[in-house]
Amino acid sequence: MAVQLLSRNEILQKYTNLDQKGNIIAEYIWIDAFGATRSKARRLVTAGAKWRCPPPANGVIVAVERITSFSSDVILCAQLILGSTLKEQEWTPENLPIWNFDGSSTGQAPGENSDVYLRPVAVFPDPIRLAPNIIVLTECWDHDGTPNKFNYRHECAKLMDAHAAYEPWFGLEQEYTLLDMSNRPYGWPVNGFPAPQGEYYCGVGTGKVVQRDIVEAHYKACLYAGVKISGINAEVMPAQWEFQVGPCDGIEMGDHLWIARFLLDRVSEEFGAKVSVHPKPIPGDWNGAGLHSNFSTKEMRVEGGMKHIEAAIKKLEGRHMEHIAVYGEDNDKRLTGRHETGAIDTFTWGVANRGASIRIPREVGVKGYGYFEDRRPASNADPYRITGIIMETVFGAVSE
Repeated sequence: MAVQLLSRNEILQKYTNLDQKGNIIAEYIWIDAFGATRSKARRLVTAGAKWRCPPPANGVIVAVERITSFSSDVILCAQLILGSTLKEQEWTPENLPIWNFDGSSTGQAPGENSDVYLRPVAVFPDPIRLAPNIIVLTECWDHDGTPNKFNYRHECAKLMDAHAAYEPWFGLEQEYTLLDMSNRPYGWPVNGFPAPQGEYYCGVGTGKVVQRDIVEAHYKACLYAGVKISGINAEVMPAQWEFQVGPCDGIEMGDHLWIARFLLDRVSEEFGAKVSVHPKPIPGDWNGAGLHSNFSTKEMRVEGGMKHIEAAIKKLEGRHMEHIAVYGEDNDKRLTGRHETGAIDTFTWGVANRGASIRIPREVGVKGYGYFEDRRPASNADPYRITGIIMETVFGAVSE
């Protein structure tokens, strides 16, 4: 599609302000075979809706699937008080319906057996449609009751549960590039290049940054949704930005980063921009894009923690190539030993060294405790795979 289509919010507004008659819209999110988010919406009937079946007893809300020639009613008690407004603790994955989708259209199932189930795992307020509507993060499961082969969350969650006593904290730094409809970085000359890198990182002012509106809108959308976004900044290459999510506990890290990615794509839709998480979107003397991954445990965060940090780094060194295998596609184009990266085939670490595989922040080196940063993951890596393999390498695999 070559034509740039912008959202017409001034027209849309009169529809978004319409009374939903007690209904709630739930946007179900999942990750496809290509490392991108997909979504579709369904209705959850609440107290103010016109019932198509007798309302439940004891004043609770139910989720209902309207009867059609292809499906029957699905009634699910949501355990909410009639007339209440959306609160985080009211909608939980356990009281939302399992759904399904056509996996043959997302690379997740063959056409002759295409149904893949969506099992809710986390719920967020919806910053697009606003309260009382919700976003539902889901896992993909096959018809035989096993996780879909692209469901990396399931194994990650088992590792997090098994090693929860170590109190792992993660923080991920998501770099991305904003493109126009011709797949050119926003603001770049059509038949040339901008000035060399140097003035763009954390830049301020026209000619140094582009599409700040998208970045600010995304930041506020994440805050509304309860995503643990902790910061934003312009990056080294023009049209490249970064947001940070964390610190997060265990499986929450992957959940929150995926919702942040989804919201970035949705916000960018409205501005007519594409989001690229390719680790080297522009060849040549330009920085790539990574997903720097910060990690600590309760032992690392207290006095004397440096010995635990160094012990973990030693374990990471022993499985360097196993980590590289799950740290994103086309990462060899980024991990060249230049542009603030280490070489893909060599493991290194150091204090304040952004050319190393693992960086220990200067402050941590001075204090002797804190966290370390794994700089190897590419911007398109799956956070469940990153955090999962770090847990596996540092603490051990989970027995079946």
